This record gives sequence, C-alpha cells and structure tokens, in this order.
Amino acid sequence: MNIYIQGTGCVSPQDTTVVEPFLAGIREYEGDRLKAVEPDYRQWIDLKLIRRMGRVVKMGIAAAKLSLQEAGIDMPDAIVTGTAYGCLEDTGIFLSRMVAQQEEMLTPTAFIQSTHNTVGGQIALLLGCHAYNNTFVHRAFSFESALLDSMMLLQEQAARQVLVGGVDEITDHSHRILSRFGLYKQAPVRNTALLQSHTGGTIGGEGAAYFMLGTERNVRTVARITGLATIYKPADEQEMDAAVEAFLAAHHCSSGDIDLLISGRNGHAGENRHFTRLEQKLFQGCAVAGFKHLCGEYPTASAFATWLGARILHGQQLPQGLLFSGAAPRQLDRILIYNCYQGTHHSLILLDRT
Repeated sequence: MNIYIQGTGCVSPQDTTVVEPFLAGIREYEGDRLKAVEPDYRQWIDLKLIRRMGRVVKMGIAAAKLSLQEAGIDMPDAIVTGTAYGCLEDTGIFLSRMVAQQEEMLTPTAFIQSTHNTVGGQIALLLGCHAYNNTFVHRAFSFESALLDSMMLLQEQAARQVLVGGVDEITDHSHRILSRFGLYKQAPVRNTALLQSHTGGTIGGEGAAYFMLGTERNVRTVARITGLATIYKPADEQEMDAAVEAFLAAHHCSSGDIDLLISGRNGHAGENRHFTRLEQKLFQGCAVAGFKHLCGEYPTASAFATWLGARILHGQQLPQGLLFSGAAPRQLDRILIYNCYQGTHHSLILLDRT
C-alpha cells in the first residue's frame, strides 16, 4: 500500500512557515544553539490560549495546522506525535517553582503542561478530534516510531488520514545540562560552516514538523514514503552497511537509484565518520545534502529532514547552501534520508516523487 504525504508544516530556525519561496535564504547564526523562528501564532490559536501555552506546544500546533491547511483537511482520523524531551520549558518552570516555594502553593498549570503528550493533546483539543491520539517517547527514534505507527494505521485501514509529527525544544536549562556531556561546540561556530567542521561537538537545535498522511494520491500530494528503518547500535561497520543494502533491496532499488542522499552529519568530528564512510562506500558519486546546519541537532531532527526531502521532491528544487558534495541532479525522483544521533540511533527514510 502506498503512503502519501498530502501536506506538510514546519517550524524551525529557518523561515519554514513561509511556503514560498522555499528556503530562499539560509538564516545564519553563530554559537552553539539554534532557536526556532516563531511565527505569529494568532493566525492559528486564540490569543487567550496562547498565553497559557509553552513554546513547544505552540510550535507543534502551528506545524500541524500548516500541514492540515496544505492538505485541505479539517479533521484527521488519528494524531501521532514523536518527542524525546517533551515540554522542557514547562518542566523547568514547575521544578524551579517547586524548589523556590519549598513544594508549597504550587499552581498546577506548569505541571499539567509538562507531560510529553501535551503537544498531541492540545492539537486534538483545538481541532475537536476525539480519535486515536498517541505520543512516542523513544529518544532519537521518537519520530520514526510515530511515523511507523501512522503507516501501520493506514495499512491496516484503521484510519484514512493520519496527522504525524516530531517536535522537540531546547531551553536554557537543557542546554546547560547537555553541554556538560560535551555535545556542543566549545568555541562559537557559524551554522553555515558546521558541515565542514572537524572539531568535537555540534550545535543544539529545535523544531516541529508535521505531515498529513493518506493512502490516496491527489492534486495536493507532496511525496510518497516508500520505506522506513531503524538500526540501534550496530555491532560494526559491516553490520551497518548490510542493513542499508538490505533496506534498499527490500524496496527494489540500489544505491545507484538514489538521486539525493540527505545526510544527518552534524559537524561533530567523532560522528562524521559514520556519514563519510557511508557516502564514500555505498553512495559514491551520489549527490549529498545536509540539513543540521539549518535546524541544529536534536533527537527528532529527522522530522525536519523528512519535511525538507518532501519539499525538494515536490518542487524539484535543491536550495542553495544544502548541497554538501556531488552535483545537484537535474531531476529528483528518489531521496534517501540517513540520520544518526550520537553514534547509536541510525535511521533510514526513503521518499519518492509521486
């Protein structure tokens, strides 16, 4: 059964809420953190509700609404969300107040909105959707798990239209904590130079991307999702290579059939080797594009990559500043997204032009 992307929506550190022109220019940042460019939420959310919502909730709602608008659908049959961190801002607010007020006289709002399923729940409340609603919290496989669940719902004919997305935010508290683990650059770096960096660490990011999925192709169809796979902690390079080759074979194609490889390289010297080896061994001569210099590194960044791949296929346009190596193909029919998070969580998403 074919799975089609009927609509997309994305909030990220780039100007992705503007449908056209598609990434006309890349926003430049310097530092070790990229913050989402937030649109005017009043076009989707009542002003009275906005004041009680955390940033990540507003980002998720905006991305979901954009996806629904593009698909021309008012009500999905299911809502599925993937998030690794959930509502970090509200969690931080609640814990800080609990300490400051010595666990007394605490308002419940921040606690209620600190749960991981708040984003999906708020989308459902705004839409008045009482159908299937699930949130996957599987670290760097959170979006992939949500996408797999959505595809199974469609294949089992349990739903006809599924809204699926990935969302995560970064806050001052979480940034300081993650920095202690050496995840980010010690010296400031421009995001436009990130992919060429050979030092340790990367830059943190955040964003929300939602997709309206269906099984029927129509005039609004953006792209087709052909395949999805996850590989956790492969024993060695040979196991990883075999997994990629088996994935391609299962979907009746080879590395030579891939027009563009969207690579999750993030400028971390210790992690770049995963991408370099795969690009040079299995996809030699294939055009390679990057995306984490646009959105930064976070567990559900593959959702942004999926949004990017779908837009590239639909518009047959590879924006400047994305190409990492090779020559831009004249025609783009098949895109493979390969992401790796902290050297342990590997995922593959195959997209086709409709």
